Amino acid sequence: MEAYKQEFIEFMVDSNVLKFGEFTLKSGRKSPFFMNAGSYVTGTQLMKLGEYYAKAIHDNYGEDFDVLFGPAYKGIPLSVATTIAFAKLYGKDIKYCSNRKEEKDHGDAGILLGSPIKDGDRVVIIEDVTTSGKSIEETFPIIKAQGDVEIVGLMVSLNRMERGKGEKSALDEIKELYGFDANAIVTMGEVVEHLYNKPYNGKVYIDDTMKASIDEYYAQYGAK
Repeated sequence: MEAYKQEFIEFMVDSNVLKFGEFTLKSGRKSPFFMNAGSYVTGTQLMKLGEYYAKAIHDNYGEDFDVLFGPAYKGIPLSVATTIAFAKLYGKDIKYCSNRKEEKDHGDAGILLGSPIKDGDRVVIIEDVTTSGKSIEETFPIIKAQGDVEIVGLMVSLNRMERGKGEKSALDEIKELYGFDANAIVTMGEVVEHLYNKPYNGKVYIDDTMKASIDEYYAQYGAK
């Protein structure tokens, strides 16, 4: 596992973004782990988060794209932080773009914030986590309505590795349905590999009991 992935797992724990226990998801599933990107609240956290996203995007999609699109609302700070980090790490200026939930009809009018998307643009979508793919259902037509635009891929922070609407993971379903790549900075499998029975800051976050709960969850909801 790449060093930045190990650091990102620890960063999620340090930031209280990745938690272990008992959680009820929007889907109704009872999960032994939960990730909430809304817990990144400080300048330092957002700076580091942008760098992890930038490294993962560079690893998976290179530099040959023009716009980083972050769907409202959580995708807005993600896209801004990551474009800043991309310029810092790789010396390339990528434009950011996000959508408004409600179209504005005055001043800076329209549905988009940031850079307009135009014919010929290559776009990478950035999100926190995708469980059902519902946000892509809303985002995809917004981007494609801007012109002859190519979506290079999607980057999320954590692949939960559970079934989406069918038997495959949400990321695999997105690849199949929309025809573009979908990746994560880390997978839940990598999280378990890094934290299982290994103390971090004096605490074991995934002990045998938690590992058994995670295994049981995947036996029921794991993607095929």
